[in-house]
Amino acid sequence: MTDLSSFPIAKRWPAAHPDRLQLYSWPTPNGVKVSIMLEELGLPYEVHAIKIGQNETWTPEFLSLNPNGKIPAIIDPNGPGGKPLALFESGAILLYLAEKTGRFLPSDPLHRYETIQWLFFQMAAIGPMFGQVGFFHKFAGREFEDKRPLERYRTESRRLLEVLEKRLDAREWIMDDYSIADIATLGWVRNLVGFYGAGELVAFDTLKNVPAWLERGLARPAVQRGLTIPAAG
Repeated sequence: MTDLSSFPIAKRWPAAHPDRLQLYSWPTPNGVKVSIMLEELGLPYEVHAIKIGQNETWTPEFLSLNPNGKIPAIIDPNGPGGKPLALFESGAILLYLAEKTGRFLPSDPLHRYETIQWLFFQMAAIGPMFGQVGFFHKFAGREFEDKRPLERYRTESRRLLEVLEKRLDAREWIMDDYSIADIATLGWVRNLVGFYGAGELVAFDTLKNVPAWLERGLARPAVQRGLTIPAAG
């Protein structure tokens, strides 16, 4: 039986199935990336709800796995060489799972690096910008009298949507086939127009390709399942 006792997080959130990949997450855009990926792959895994609203990411046990204090993080008991592997940062986890299984990442080097480029586009641009729009449009930032930060992030978010719009012209997916680039980005665009309610703010309805891509992505059964894992109860 796999022994995860060397990981302090396994003491606070014990594994019922230590031989399965362990996912520590919450259904935010970054969290559901990995849930969607695992559902698409069909890998056996066990999920542990890390309640960010209760500051569980700042507990010593979680920080021992992810010193950045953000979800998600994983432990793969069957990592490289058959040894357990702990990983944090959602983009790195997606890349690892794609390489582990040989799926959702092209094997051809040219297309592989192009896919990673669009994965990084979400991580370095779309995620941070859309998150700031959410803060200033929906959350505490709404109380700020100075609206220049909101305008700054609105303008930049619109620009990023237009980059994505151009990329999706005559394409079903960000690459030729559905990939980790789509998996990384879907939750963020969904949150922008749904949870954050910023669709009108960024004139989302004036786009053509991005809404169609979002609809295609959300129609995938694995995406629908992944969006609710772990259950926010």
